Amino acid sequence: MIEALYSYLLQHKSLSIPGLGTIFIERVPAQSDFVNKQLLPPSYHFRFDKYFDSPEKDFFTYLALQKNIADYEAIRWYNEWAYELRNKIRTDNPVSLKKVGVLRKDVSGSIFFEAERLNPSYLDTVSAQRVIHSQATHTVLVGDREMSNQQAAEYLVEETRVEKESWWIYAVVLVAISLIVLFFHFYKNGFGPNKVGNQQSIGVQR
Repeated sequence: MIEALYSYLLQHKSLSIPGLGTIFIERVPAQSDFVNKQLLPPSYHFRFDKYFDSPEKDFFTYLALQKNIADYEAIRWYNEWAYELRNKIRTDNPVSLKKVGVLRKDVSGSIFFEAERLNPSYLDTVSAQRVIHSQATHTVLVGDREMSNQQAAEYLVEETRVEKESWWIYAVVLVAISLIVLFFHFYKNGFGPNKVGNQQSIGVQR
């Protein structure tokens, strides 16, 4: 690939070829590899989009400066270069773009792009050991109160302990309410075995 075009691709992360499409450089973020205890560096790869082929406005100005020619000559030169690429691909001749990839026609007649691997040598894996700070202190919000994580843990344990220890209070309250209800029932109806339950008599028609 022509050095000026390759330089533009690296700087602007895209290069549009009229009548063919656009080559993009896409970045894959760094990833964690906990199994092997390392961090994988960010990587880059080329992607081809055949549905967009219009160069950016500043492309021809850049190209004219790189080749030391006028803008209109840069436009003519680039369109002729792109035309040659299209003709080669249409006649089933793969086009190799050095350090970028290969453009060829597939069985259906569509443009197929086979990208080269883009892996800058200054990026390398980094050893990483996962460290868990179990005693680390930080601030948390419990309800409307702000406290440390250790205080919050103690507070929750205390709340649970209080709830477990106070269950008998609820039982005593329920028993007291039951006794009061029984007392008023017998006070109103009198004491005796026949005063328990519904004493209303029901007549039977014959």
